[in-house]
Amino acid sequence: MSSPMLEETQVDVAVIGTGPGGEGAAMQAVKDGKSVAVIERFNQIGGGCTHWGTIPSKALRFAIYQMTDVNYSRMFQKAGVRIELDFPELRRSADSIIQQQVEMRRGFYDRNDVTTITGHAKFIDVNTLEVTQPNEGKRRVRADYIIVATGSRPYRPPGVVFDDRVHDSDTILGLHRTPRTITILGAGIVGCEYASMFRNLGCKVNLINSRDKLLEFLDDEIVDALAYHLRDRGVLIRHGEHLDRIESHPDGAVLALKSGKLIKSDVLLAAVGRTGNTDGLGLETIGLQPNQRGQLVVNEDFQTTVPHIYAVGDVIGPPALASAAYVQGRYAAHHLIHGSCDRALIRDIPTGIYTSPEISSIGKTERELTAEGVPYEIGHAMFKHLARAQITGQTVGMLKLLFHRETLQILGVHCFGQNAAEIIHIGQAIMSQQGEANSLRYFINTTFNYPTMAEAYRVAALNGHNRLF
Repeated sequence: MSSPMLEETQVDVAVIGTGPGGEGAAMQAVKDGKSVAVIERFNQIGGGCTHWGTIPSKALRFAIYQMTDVNYSRMFQKAGVRIELDFPELRRSADSIIQQQVEMRRGFYDRNDVTTITGHAKFIDVNTLEVTQPNEGKRRVRADYIIVATGSRPYRPPGVVFDDRVHDSDTILGLHRTPRTITILGAGIVGCEYASMFRNLGCKVNLINSRDKLLEFLDDEIVDALAYHLRDRGVLIRHGEHLDRIESHPDGAVLALKSGKLIKSDVLLAAVGRTGNTDGLGLETIGLQPNQRGQLVVNEDFQTTVPHIYAVGDVIGPPALASAAYVQGRYAAHHLIHGSCDRALIRDIPTGIYTSPEISSIGKTERELTAEGVPYEIGHAMFKHLARAQITGQTVGMLKLLFHRETLQILGVHCFGQNAAEIIHIGQAIMSQQGEANSLRYFINTTFNYPTMAEAYRVAALNGHNRLF
């Protein structure tokens, strides 16, 4: 007996995933006149960024900041005002934001006539996807081009049992109470961000790093400032440590390290990287093989070894930033339609790390410039000297400019402090200019509002210019 015919959808471009990478790809393709279908296995669009990652964690961070800002304020202390909210209450502040994001992004797809399909996609051949839909059976989507933007999930080390004591960065958001102590295994971006958040909540924090320094891809001076500030706030950082085993007990979790150390805390967060969401996609059917972390290998134009199948975002690995995923999606869609794309779209993507205080950077580090033999100089602006920082009380941090000694071209901008992820974009705008427009002179000769944090650029430029002879 023959199987019934499945409903089929024929489009120019099919996108798997509705996170930032999928959204960027879908919007670019439809704006360029192509018919587009997006497939999302979760029951709401937005991907992990909206539901488990960036949006809920940053909303939680802001809620914690608001509470601690009041509790540390001398004015409120004198008035006898103190706020004590438990973790679930702080976490709930994100719920309305998530829904707003979902509704807004749903509107993008609806207004642009993008077909949205809920279900799990699997390759049947290089141009066909079979989508298993909840309670609706299966349907097929045929497309000339397919873009895989399925994102990633927290990596779970083998042999570790995750429960109400042992968490990853998805499940930690579901804590029922604020722990007294927490151990964070992994000191990458996620680990450092959560170390800041839980310390701001008054938790005792153990931060376990397998490397010799925190966030080694950043400028050394910025890394040193972060490490100093975390320790000054009371975070215990252990470098060069490696996991032996994790034990979960009714009264807490025990982390055993290969060095022989045992660390017990109420809760343990394993933040040891990400795994690409490629399982169950049927990639073996089309000859694609993910690496050991489930990530797809692509060329510089985000093409897999099957040229009309692209992959973007966290599923291809670093930099694993929502902002990067979105522009990668746009680039891939433009490339598949036109055969090329301006690489400026994906060049010099800023890094934003939401520790307390924030870190953001763009361009080269001192380490890189030294290795390349580039004659550079440094300009600093310490936030404690800025009137705006003094007014707001956010005096921890600095802005650092790296520039060519001879041409004065801006080579790198590194910021540590309150609103660093916003401040960086002024430097980004100047770095994107050509010739004389990209110069330290811009910051020296431009009038900035006073008092502002943006004024740090003029202060840093003058500081750097004074080093020249």
